[in-house]
Amino acid sequence: MENKGVLYGSIAFVFGSFLLMVGLLVYESYKANQMKQLAMSIKSEAKETVSTVAGEDYSMYKTRMGDEGREMVQIPEGPFTMGSNDGDPDEAPEHQVFLKGFFLDRKEVTQAEYMRFAKMTKRGMPRIEVFEDDQSKLLQPDFAAMSVSWDDAMAYCKWAGKRLPAEAEWEKAGRGEGKRRYPWGDKFAVNAANVDGSEDGYKYLAPPGVFEAGRSPYGLYDMTGNVAEWVADSYDEGYYKKSPYRDPKGPENADLKVVRGGSWRETEHNARISKRFAAKHWRTDITIGIRCAADLEPEGGS
Repeated sequence: MENKGVLYGSIAFVFGSFLLMVGLLVYESYKANQMKQLAMSIKSEAKETVSTVAGEDYSMYKTRMGDEGREMVQIPEGPFTMGSNDGDPDEAPEHQVFLKGFFLDRKEVTQAEYMRFAKMTKRGMPRIEVFEDDQSKLLQPDFAAMSVSWDDAMAYCKWAGKRLPAEAEWEKAGRGEGKRRYPWGDKFAVNAANVDGSEDGYKYLAPPGVFEAGRSPYGLYDMTGNVAEWVADSYDEGYYKKSPYRDPKGPENADLKVVRGGSWRETEHNARISKRFAAKHWRTDITIGIRCAADLEPEGGS
């Protein structure tokens, strides 16, 4: 009987230990799941998102096709607020600017589109000088064109029957007539632009036009992030203090040119629509690409 008691006790001990172990595993799993839910909650609170369920209607804005077959949107004549009083020093002061109407590409130029231009004009293809990963991760025909100089961008737009936009034109097209910090509103949203990191779904470049939630008030894509874009103006840190009210064209021609729109390597702060960058006109960088503008036709466009 004594042996049976020991046996039953051993069995009970083993069974009890097994139940305790299962209970601990279930508890640890529950605790881990709770921590995961908490982390996701914190992340969702820290980063606002933009709903894409109810799409905006941009049909009120006229469009036309450029000579190279790319769609452009007409940006209407009128005033807007340029610059920012709570940004970097060269963004101040906020000031009113009145622009005549113009057209701007709906999307950034792709590598395939730039390649067609380069072949037809016997121009060299962009070169990637420095990149920490496999270059094939950047070199995709449907990705945004990059590693182009200001001179290359000017040549491409001229070939397409267009021109580079003025800095003021670029900013109005990106923010509309209000003072929004980003094309979609005042708060950054992770699903609206391709900036630094991979939370937005892209570690490096993305095809132009995939961020539906990030479109500007006129329906333009990628005015924040993906590639930054050359504009026609030369750079002067204090230009806004003396900028004319109507159709400013920037200071006299200089070696430093203006780059706008942030890129896939920029922070939220540097992706703001009023943020200004400066670069030598000959500089090529894997973060800088092209978007072209055009004047309205004498009859008012179509």
